[in-house]
Amino acid sequence: MEHNSRVVIIDVLALAVCWSTLCIDTTMEKEDLGKNLNKDMSPVMKKEDEELLRKPFQKEKRGKVAHRQVVEQEWDREEARNQRFHLISMDAFARHQKFVNDYILYYGGKIQDFQLPKVRKTDLDVIRENHRFLWQEEDEDDMSWEKRIAKKYYDKLFKEYCIADLSRYKENKFGFRWRVEKEVVSGKGQFFCGNKRCDEKEGLKSWEVNFGYVEHGEKRNALVKLRLCPECSYKLNFHHRRKEVQPKSRKRKLAEEAGEPSRTKSKHSRKKRKLKGNRVLCTFIISGYCETIS
Repeated sequence: MEHNSRVVIIDVLALAVCWSTLCIDTTMEKEDLGKNLNKDMSPVMKKEDEELLRKPFQKEKRGKVAHRQVVEQEWDREEARNQRFHLISMDAFARHQKFVNDYILYYGGKIQDFQLPKVRKTDLDVIRENHRFLWQEEDEDDMSWEKRIAKKYYDKLFKEYCIADLSRYKENKFGFRWRVEKEVVSGKGQFFCGNKRCDEKEGLKSWEVNFGYVEHGEKRNALVKLRLCPECSYKLNFHHRRKEVQPKSRKRKLAEEAGEPSRTKSKHSRKKRKLKGNRVLCTFIISGYCETIS
C-alpha cells in the first residue's frame, strides 16, 4: 500500500511540473508574439490606436521639450492659483496687512500714505463752501464734484418763502435762507412766523424784500418773500418800510388765471376824469352867470 501511494504522489508531482512548464512556455510565446506584432505594426496604426484610446479631457503628449513661453504660462497659472488660495484662507485684517506690506516693499510706498488727515472734511463742509443763495447759468460752468453736491442740495430746497434771522435788525443786517422739506411740512415760514426764533401764527403779513448779499466775492441782489408776525414786521421795517404784499381778490385772481385784461383803473386816469368833469361844470356856471347879467 505504501509503495502504491508513493507512486501516485510521484505521478501527481510530475503532472504539476509538466503543467507549469507548459504555462511558462505559452506566456513566453505570447510575449514574443506581442513583441513581434509591435515591431511589425506601422507608426500610423499606433497613432490611430492612441487617438481611439485617448480620453476627451486628456492632454496631448509632448514628445519634445516644451517651449519656454509655455512653461512660463503654466508656472504663472499655478502660482496665481496658489496665491488665490492663500488670500481666501486669510481673514480681512490679515489680508489688509499683507496688501499694505506689499505696497511698501514692492511699490515704493510710505507708511505716511495710510495716515488719515487730522481735519476731515464732510459733505456738510463741502456744501457750506460751495453753496449759493441763487444759482445762475454762469455758475453751472466747470462744475466740479463739490459744486455738484451743493447744486443737488439747492435743488431740494423750497424757494417760495424765506426763513429770516432778525437778531441784528438794529444794524440793518438780515439773514435769509430757503426752507427745507421739514419746515414746509410743519408750515414754518408760511402759516407760522418766518423768523427762525418766533413761532407766532396770528396776524401774519407778507413782505417783499430786496435782499442784497455778497457771495464768493461777488455782490448780488434777490427779491424774496417772507411772512412775519407784527412784532417781527416791526423789526424788519425798523430803518425803512418794506413793500407789503397784499392778498389778491378772488375776481382779480380768476381774471389773471383766465388771461383777461384787468379792468381796474389807475389813480391818474380817475383824477384826470374828475378834473375834466369840474371844467365842464365851471363852463356851465360861467355861461349861466353871463346870461343873467345880460
